[in-house]
Amino acid sequence: MFTKWAILAHVIHATRAVPQASTTTAPAGVTTGVPTITLATSVASPTASLTATLPSQVALPPVQAWCPSEIFCPGALLQTVNVAELWSDQKTFVDKPTNSNQQSVLAAFAAINATNATEGAVLSFVDNNFRGEGLELEAQALPSFNANPPFLNNVTDPLLRGFAQIVHSYWTQLIRGTNSSTLCDGKSCESTLIPLNHTFVVPGGRFREQYYWDSFWIIEGLIQSQLFDVAKETLQNFMDEIELFGFIPNGGRIYYLNRSQPPLFIWMLATYVTATNDTTILDRALPLAERELAWWSENRSITVTSPYTNKTYTLSRYAVTNSAPRPESYLTDYKTVNDPSLKIPLNESQQAELYSELATGAETGWDYSTRFISLPVAGGSNNTAPALRSLNVKNHIPVDLNSILYKSNLILANFYNSGSHVNSTAASTHTETAANIRAGIIDLLWDSSKLAFYDFNLTSNSRNGFFSAATFYPLWAGIVPDELVSNSTNAFGFFSSINMVLRRYNGTYPTTFVESGLQWDAPNAWPPHQYIALQALRALPANVSSGAIPQPPSGKSAFALVPSGQLGLEESALPGQVVEGGKNASSTGSSADINALNGTFANGGNATAGEGWRDALARGLANRYITSALCSWHATGGSIPNLFPRLTDQQLNVSQSINNTGNMFEKFSTRDIDSGGRGGEYTVQAGFGWTNGVVLWVANTFGSQLVEPKCPDPIVEASISGTTGSGGKKNGALQISVAPRALFGLGLLTAGLQLLIV
Repeated sequence: MFTKWAILAHVIHATRAVPQASTTTAPAGVTTGVPTITLATSVASPTASLTATLPSQVALPPVQAWCPSEIFCPGALLQTVNVAELWSDQKTFVDKPTNSNQQSVLAAFAAINATNATEGAVLSFVDNNFRGEGLELEAQALPSFNANPPFLNNVTDPLLRGFAQIVHSYWTQLIRGTNSSTLCDGKSCESTLIPLNHTFVVPGGRFREQYYWDSFWIIEGLIQSQLFDVAKETLQNFMDEIELFGFIPNGGRIYYLNRSQPPLFIWMLATYVTATNDTTILDRALPLAERELAWWSENRSITVTSPYTNKTYTLSRYAVTNSAPRPESYLTDYKTVNDPSLKIPLNESQQAELYSELATGAETGWDYSTRFISLPVAGGSNNTAPALRSLNVKNHIPVDLNSILYKSNLILANFYNSGSHVNSTAASTHTETAANIRAGIIDLLWDSSKLAFYDFNLTSNSRNGFFSAATFYPLWAGIVPDELVSNSTNAFGFFSSINMVLRRYNGTYPTTFVESGLQWDAPNAWPPHQYIALQALRALPANVSSGAIPQPPSGKSAFALVPSGQLGLEESALPGQVVEGGKNASSTGSSADINALNGTFANGGNATAGEGWRDALARGLANRYITSALCSWHATGGSIPNLFPRLTDQQLNVSQSINNTGNMFEKFSTRDIDSGGRGGEYTVQAGFGWTNGVVLWVANTFGSQLVEPKCPDPIVEASISGTTGSGGKKNGALQISVAPRALFGLGLLTAGLQLLIV
C-alpha cells in the first residue's frame, strides 16, 4: 500500500528497462492487429534553432499551494521549459521523472538560467536531468482474459461480432500498474505520478494514467467483457484517492490535485455491484462515497434563488481554485492569457481569474466548449484565444453536474434501503437531497417551451439558452419532465435534434452545433455523449414513443421538426455537411437531409415493422456510432481476416497508415465516419478507453440491430475531391479535409493524422 507520504513525494528511481506488455492469444479466427506494447517515450522536436535565445517571458505566476513541486508546478523551471517548446504536447515534460534529486535538478537549471538560455541549453538540461515520460508505469497481463465473452453472442452480424471481439481484446493493451520497484525513498528523484495500488485501464495516447470520468465508460466496457476484477481494482484506486485527498482528482498526476471531474464514482460503484452482486465492496465504499459527496457539497455547492419561482435551491457548479497555467497545458494557458495580438492586456487579478476559469473548464471534462463562453464566436474557428478569454464556467449551474449528483444521492439512498447496509436516516437524507436537486433542475434548467435543458447563468440570472448534448443528462439520470411523460409530440420534440443529425449528417451526435475550433464543439462527436443520448432515449416511457418518426413538411428538412428556438440557431447557421465535389450539402430545405432513407437513415440499420420513433432513433444512433468506430479503424489499417480485408497500401497511404493496424479514436466527427475528431489543444488521440467501452456496451445492448456499415474507399474519395493526401495543423490542432460521397457522405481521412499507437 503506497503511503500518503510516498504519493506526495513522487520520487521515482527508474532502474529497470522500459517494460513491455505481454501478448495475448488472438480470438479464434480473428487477428487483433494490436502490437506488443512498449511504453515508449517521445523525442524532442524544437521549433527553433538550438542556438536561438529563448523568447522573453512574462512575470511568473503565484506559487500554487496545491502544487508544491519546484520542478513540475508553476515556477521558473516549468515556464522556461515550456517557452522553449521542445515538444508539441506540453504534457510530455511534466510526465517525465527526474533522474536525480530535486536539489541537483534545480542546480542544473540555475546554471542555464543565469544567462540568456538557448533552445539547445534547455534541451540538454532536460536530456541530462529527466527520464522518459510514463516510465513509472508498466503494462500488465490479464491472466484471466476470456477471448470469447458471452456478450458476443448478442451481436448477429458476423463482421460486427468480429469487430467487437477485437475491441474487447484491446483491454490487454491498455492495462497498467505502478511499477513499485521504481519508486524510491523520497531522496533520489521526483515525478508527478500518483502511484496506485491496483491495476487500471488507461484511456490511451497522452493519457497514460488513470482518469476519473473516462473510467465510467471503461468500466461499462469491462463489465461487458466480464473483467470484473479490473473494474473492482479501478474502484479500489478511486477509494484510495478519496482516503488520501478527500476527493478524486481529474487524473493520476499531482498537477490534477486542484480539480476533480464529473463525479461518477458512485455510479461506477452501482454498475459494478449490479453486475457482480459483490456487496462486500460497500463496507469500504459507502463511507468514502459519502466523503466524496461531502467534498462536492463543501467546495462546489452554491445557493441559488430562482428568478422564475422565487424558490431557493442548493445546487453545484464547477469552480477550481487556481491562479497559474495548468502544468500539463502550461504554454497553451500562458499564451491564452498573454496573447500579444489581443490589444487589451489583462491585469494581475484578471490573469488569475482566467487561469482559474481554464482549470475549471478542465474540471467539467468539456475542455473547452462555447457552452461556457461569454463570447462564443470570438476569433471564429481559427483562433480560440479570444473565446477562451471570455470563459465563464464558474458562473454556470451546469445541467450535467447536477444531474449526476441527483442520481448519486439516489444511488446511495438505495444502498441504504436494502441489504446489509440499511440506514434509514442516511437513506432519508440522500432522498431529500436528491429531491431538492431535482426540483432545482426542473425550475432553473428546464425550458418547457423549447423542450430542452440549459445551464443556468449566474451572471445574467437566467437560463443561458445555449443548446448542447448536456440536455440529455437529466433523462440519463432519471429526471423526465412531466411535459415529456404526458405528451408524445413533446417527447419527440426533446429528441428531435437526434433525428435531424441522423438525416442531415454522416456521423454521430455533436457536442454542440457551433463550430469554434474548440474540441467540445461541432463537428466533434464524443463517445460518452452517444451513450448518454442512447440511455436518455431508453429512459423515455414507451407509451409516448410508439408512433412512427414524424416527417417534415413538404420542402422542409428535419430541422423543421425541432421546437422553435431549441437549438438557438437558424437552420442556415448549422454546420455544413460536405458532399461530392468538396461542397456543402444544401443548408436548408429537404435536400439538406442527404442521409434520410425510407424508415431509416444511411448507415443507421434496418427499420422493423411496428418500430416506434424512440427505438428507431436509438437503433439509428447505435449503428452510426459503430459505423464511425469501425470505419475510422479500418481507414487506419484495421482488418478482420475473411470478414473485412485490409485496405491496400495505396488506400492506406491516404491516411499515412501503411504500417498501422487500426486506431480507436477518442472522438469522432458528425461529418465523417472514417476519421477521428479534431480541434482543441492536442492532436486526436488513439487508444481509446471510453470509445472501446461504448462500442462494447452498444454491441451488447443493440447487437441484433447492428448492420454492417458502408465504409468509403479512400482512393475514390480522394479522386472525387482532388485531395492529394497532404494535411496540416492549425492552432496546434489537427485539421482534416473531408469530401464525403453524395448519398452516404462517406468521409475522407487525409494525411497529416498523427497516429498514436497506445
